[in-house]
Parts: sequence; structure tokens; C-alpha cells
Amino acid sequence: MGLLKSIFTWWEGATIGTSVALRGKERVGEDSLGNVYWAGGTDANGLTRRWVIYNGQNDASRVPPEWFSWLHHQIDAAPEDALPPPRIWEKPAEPNLTGTQLAYRPPGALELGGRRAAATGDYEAWAPDA
Repeated sequence: MGLLKSIFTWWEGATIGTSVALRGKERVGEDSLGNVYWAGGTDANGLTRRWVIYNGQNDASRVPPEWFSWLHHQIDAAPEDALPPPRIWEKPAEPNLTGTQLAYRPPGALELGGRRAAATGDYEAWAPDA
């Protein structure tokens, strides 16, 4: 990332100001997507401040559930230390796919031609005269 871009853009990783603010803070860990998590200092309530520096686009749905729990003080230690290993039946978390080609499109969606199944006949539309 170029210097000028890192000064003015926040939507693709950390700006220079964030990088300077993280000096002296503790790097807690990194998730499978390459996002880096930091902790240090305290907020007005006395809780430790916690940050995520995204690897790529800044999108909160790209934070895995275990790290979400850590960011929101639901667990105290890093997820590797505080949580049990994942079960074999657990699926990996997915980012929000809304607005992409992989987004869910129900039958009858305009993107799929706009045709839906015919009504079964048990529905009667409301009319103000009735």
C-alpha cells in the first residue's frame, strides 16, 4: 500500500494514524483470514481496548465468531487459549455475501427471471370494501 493511500483511505486496512496509535500495544493474534488483533490501554469503563486490523476490505462480517467474542469482551483470553477446539460438525464462518454473485436469491427473485410458484388458492387478498 502506498504512503499516500494509507494516509487517506480507511476501507482497505489501517491508516497511518491507526498504525501510530497501535505503537506500544500488544499483538494478541491473527485469524485464518489474516486479520490481526491488538489490545492495550483502557476505555472509559476500565475495559481493555481491543482492535482488529483487517487484511483487505474492512468488513465486520469477516471477523470469525471466536474473535468477535474476544473483541466484545465475551472471553478474556485469545480464542486459541480460551475456547475448545472446533467440533467436526461445525462449518467454517462465512462473510456476508449480500451484494455479491454468491448472495442467496429466493425463487421468484428478479435476478432469476422474476417467476415464482403460483399461489395455492388458500390466500384471499385484502380489499378495503370487504
